[in-house]
Amino acid sequence: MPYTFTRSQALFTRAQRSIAAGVNSGIRKLEAPVPLYFDRGSGPNLWDVDGNHYLDFQLGQGALFYGHAPAGMADALAAQARRGTHWAAQCELEIEVAERLQAMIPAAELVRFSNSATEVVLTAFRLARAHTGRKRILRFEGHYHGWADEGLVGFANPADRWGDDEHPARTHPSQGVIPEVLEQFVVARWNDPAHLRRVVDQHRGQLAAIIFEPALCNTGCLEPVPGLMGTIRELCDRDGMLMISDETITGFRFGAGGAQGYYGYRPDLTVLGKAIGGGTPFAALAGTRAAMAKILSGEVIHAGTLNGNPLCLAASRWCLDEVARLGAAHPAGIQRLGQRLMAGLAELGRAHGVPLRPQGPGLIFHTVLLKPGAAEGAVRDYRDYVQRHDAPRWAHLRRCLLEEGVRAIERGLWSISLAHGEADIDEALARAARAFPRHAAQWAPPAARG
Repeated sequence: MPYTFTRSQALFTRAQRSIAAGVNSGIRKLEAPVPLYFDRGSGPNLWDVDGNHYLDFQLGQGALFYGHAPAGMADALAAQARRGTHWAAQCELEIEVAERLQAMIPAAELVRFSNSATEVVLTAFRLARAHTGRKRILRFEGHYHGWADEGLVGFANPADRWGDDEHPARTHPSQGVIPEVLEQFVVARWNDPAHLRRVVDQHRGQLAAIIFEPALCNTGCLEPVPGLMGTIRELCDRDGMLMISDETITGFRFGAGGAQGYYGYRPDLTVLGKAIGGGTPFAALAGTRAAMAKILSGEVIHAGTLNGNPLCLAASRWCLDEVARLGAAHPAGIQRLGQRLMAGLAELGRAHGVPLRPQGPGLIFHTVLLKPGAAEGAVRDYRDYVQRHDAPRWAHLRRCLLEEGVRAIERGLWSISLAHGEADIDEALARAARAFPRHAAQWAPPAARG
């Protein structure tokens, strides 16, 4: 029988009396039929307060790359907690973590630690503006760089306010944003090197940096087309801009060297979050010595009471050692598992008349559900995604999967952890085989529900 969520519903009702909107991050309210409350996790397994068991491919929005509650990390955290949880000063752990990052990330000559990738992005923008003396940052439609005022400009432009193909709009999804912030950004379309050249040429001499997700994981799972990374690097070198690679999601998942190692490019600054802390609030800015020069001189301020927190550092050291231990075998193992899961989901779609088209490298992927009449082929950019992906239908299928114990991210992203194995993929597909026919039988487009 499909899962029920009586206890989660009761807790959510209770939460709304004390927590604004009942959740502590807006995206969590999107989960249907109710924001779930969890009791415990182990490896790729998760149990909610109603006793429902899930094979988890959401993984804390990708942060739990090592699975839930890995014993080694728990031991590292416990040992550090007994020594001290916070000093607002230095400890040897921060050097050890920094040295590991230097050895792993191609462009990590120096690092600075923060508590969230949102903070790191803001630091990178401040550095780029100080480094170049210019105000504007170029970013791409659909790319997510944190929830702050600057991180969301042009992230999810509504279709009726897209602007033309050459000049994507600089909208912001939140009220309360300082209006002048929008003027400090230029928005381009992803995966079109020729278009990018034209946009950069139009604003030549005004741009401090180009920032991007190397694989666009926050809107679909859109890998860069051949030549795109080289074009960004060339334009940044030509015009003295900083190349900022936001590896909040891709870092360590795509290998010890992150996406920059996987795709073969060298940025000036790298944003690291999620997997670097394994579920603890930890993030890092890595960069070349030249790009970090204004922090070295003290001309750019980077501060934070909890920066380099020893608990987070203890977790990060364990996480980085786990990735390093895999050596050259990573990420082939999780990639193979993910590709097998993608193929199985696609086959279930064909068997039940569900136009599911999984897309991505496998170690992370997106389940695109085509709208009626939508063209086949890989989705390439944000606008293509909005026009072809049937988000309401995916939400229905996602709920059917959830009620059979398979949990993916609400927007359709699936992550493979180091804790997943062949048996977990088998079980996930067996459960999905119950969800797909139920979805196919129950789904009706909104207009047909009348």
